[in-house]
Amino acid sequence: MLMPSIFGEKLFDDWFDFAAPQTRSHAFANMNAAMRTDIRETETGFELDIDLPGYKKDDLKLELKDGYLTINAEHNSQNDEKDTNGRYVRRERYYGSMSRSFYVGEAITEEDIRARFEDGILKLALPKDKPKQVEEKKYIRIE
Repeated sequence: MLMPSIFGEKLFDDWFDFAAPQTRSHAFANMNAAMRTDIRETETGFELDIDLPGYKKDDLKLELKDGYLTINAEHNSQNDEKDTNGRYVRRERYYGSMSRSFYVGEAITEEDIRARFEDGILKLALPKDKPKQVEEKKYIRIE
C-alpha cells in the first residue's frame, strides 16, 4: 500500500512514541553500541580496544575457556535524591550486563593475554595463535 511521505517510513512510528520516549530511548540507545571493538593486527599478534563507558575495572571479568576469550561486564548503580526532611524525591536503580566472546585459539593461555583498562576502554593484547607442536615420530630399530 502506498502512503504519502508525510507519514515517514512507518505509519505508526510517532503514534507509539508518546508513551515514554525518554525511557524507551535510554533503555535501547546503547544496545547497538554495546562493546564496540576495534581490532588491529600487528606483526606478533592482535590488539583489541573494547568500549565500555560507565564501567569500572571491578565490573569486568575475563575468562579463557576452550579457545574462547569471553568478556563479561556487569554494572549496578543507584541514585538517591532526598529533600531537606530526608524523604526521597527521586530514587533510581540501574542494572546492566553484557558479554562478548572471541575465538583466540586453543594454544593461547591466560599468561599470553595482556589486559589494561583505562578511560572506559578495555585494551587487550593477544599473540597470534601459536602453532601446535607436532610430535616427532620415533621409530624403534629392528635388529
